[in-house]
Amino acid sequence: MKIFVIMKRTFDTEEKISLNKGKIDQSGATFIINPYDEYAIEEAILLRDQHGGEVTVVTVGDEDSEKELRTALAMGADKAVLINSEDIEELDQFTTATLLGTYLKSQEYDIILGGNVASDGGTGQVGPRVAEMLSIPQVTTITTLEIADGKATIIRDVEGDEETIQVSLPVLVTAQQGLNEPRYPSLPGIMKAKKKPLETIDLDDLDLEEEDVEAKTSTVQVFLPSAKKAGKVLEGDDTASQVKKLVSLLMSEAKVI
Repeated sequence: MKIFVIMKRTFDTEEKISLNKGKIDQSGATFIINPYDEYAIEEAILLRDQHGGEVTVVTVGDEDSEKELRTALAMGADKAVLINSEDIEELDQFTTATLLGTYLKSQEYDIILGGNVASDGGTGQVGPRVAEMLSIPQVTTITTLEIADGKATIIRDVEGDEETIQVSLPVLVTAQQGLNEPRYPSLPGIMKAKKKPLETIDLDDLDLEEEDVEAKTSTVQVFLPSAKKAGKVLEGDDTASQVKKLVSLLMSEAKVI
């Protein structure tokens, strides 16, 4: 079975984000594999172990993204591909999907997995856009995946409920939390990852020009959420006095009554 995973490098979800001149300050920031993509990588490895074949992880980024690709290899993926985007001024979902889709068009695949959303942008567009480019079915927010006889039986999350779908391969799916429990790279896995193939390709390799992948959207403004004011602890010997104090504050400070 030929299995591909589309992966994104994102800020550590525990990272404190700061801005510099209207842009996110990346100096000293810690980057990780997008958490939703970890579910996709884990599921790809489980499918390979069950059905045989190989897992290839693909990402769009600069040479710094090799670290996250090596992490995916240490988890158990067989190959990694970096589509170098250093020469592209600005990337959006169209750009990323076009690069990934163009590469995948030249490959043989049975299933493509990705995360439901990226923890930084959260648009959930790249996976569906790639499926559209490849003219293959897509199923998003999956929580269960079984493959047999050339078909995938999938359970997907639909806003608090579940939907069961059966679809013929090839198919692209995006992973939701609950699909599995991603493994941590083991020490032997980390050592093996150093010897696994990691290929770097660029626009010329894909027969693309910069105008072919020019972003269709632009970021107008980036800003941090407003700082929350500290709450107040109501003092008083009993509930009645606390309620009286609360009503007074709602009238004098909050001015909501």
